[in-house]
Amino acid sequence: MADVMAQAETIGDNAYRRIRSDIIFGRIAPSQKLRLDRLRETYGASVSTLREILNRLTSEGLVVAEGQRGFEAAPVSVHNLREIAALRLLLEGFALEQSFAAGDVEWEGRVVSAHHKLAALEQRMRDGDMSQTELWKRYDWEFHQALISACGSKVLTDTHAAVFDKYLRYQMIALSFRGDIAAREHQVMLNAALARDAATAKQTLERHVSGGVEHALATGTIK
Repeated sequence: MADVMAQAETIGDNAYRRIRSDIIFGRIAPSQKLRLDRLRETYGASVSTLREILNRLTSEGLVVAEGQRGFEAAPVSVHNLREIAALRLLLEGFALEQSFAAGDVEWEGRVVSAHHKLAALEQRMRDGDMSQTELWKRYDWEFHQALISACGSKVLTDTHAAVFDKYLRYQMIALSFRGDIAAREHQVMLNAALARDAATAKQTLERHVSGGVEHALATGTIK
């Protein structure tokens, strides 16, 4: 019995991660109906498990429950994007201050390593290789998480991660890459981290996020 329960939990956890990732990375489109029979075929989980997963994703704001009509992926809007961006700035700016004040050599190593991977992929994208956009956004996520990883609050980092994922969803829907501008901003943030210059990092982050929002909206893919 214990083995059966563990297997069910593994299937459920795997299905949750896959569905969540597919929503964030745009493989499940905004407002797309999430029909349980199709999800069962795609993700290999039972209907009852899928209901639990969709209710969990509803509480995270990535899915909308439609009462008797079932579930759909959360819609997107210009207003919602601006709200998410503002919340990201609020959380990340505070976390940067705390992290820069407390960060040690181990933290510096995490930041440098995360930036190295991101910068290498950004260079390939600037050279015209757009085949790894999902990996690029994962590296982007890792870099920003590394910057705040010494803030000392799991609640803060977890909350920021949830907001960042919603922001990331918009970036993937718009497939917004700002080339040299974003790469330079990441470099400035790296330098600021190593110099413990939180003021410069926060100012750069504000330009980085606001620029990302306007660039995404300019694509016309978000209404």
